[in-house]
Amino acid sequence: MTEPELFDVIELLADLPEHNLRSGVQGAIVECYPDSTWEVEFSNQEGETLALCRLSSEQFIVVWKAKTKTWLSVSEKIAATIAHLSEERRREVLDFARFLYSSRHLGNVHSGLPGSPAPRLPLLLLS
Repeated sequence: MTEPELFDVIELLADLPEHNLRSGVQGAIVECYPDSTWEVEFSNQEGETLALCRLSSEQFIVVWKAKTKTWLSVSEKIAATIAHLSEERRREVLDFARFLYSSRHLGNVHSGLPGSPAPRLPLLLLS
């Protein structure tokens, strides 16, 4: 997991209704505290501050590193998000990834061959 640092851009993992912020919204770390919490500023397109929130690192993932001036890859973002999940949820994500992989790669195989298994939809999507 990428450790947060001052001026990194983060993305919320969950809604913060008390601040009218939705999961996925991005903000910038503007202060680091000794108790491993972070002050994050959320702004609109005009640069006006919408909210200043003190967050734990469990509430967000880093998506842009200020030190290197680089965006994290999709793979790095997925790994960071999964790191916040329970082992059971990680298994569900793995099942879903296998489903996506097999539905893409077995799509041609399943198209009419007798006895070829259809990709199985993970329980994650059924609940």
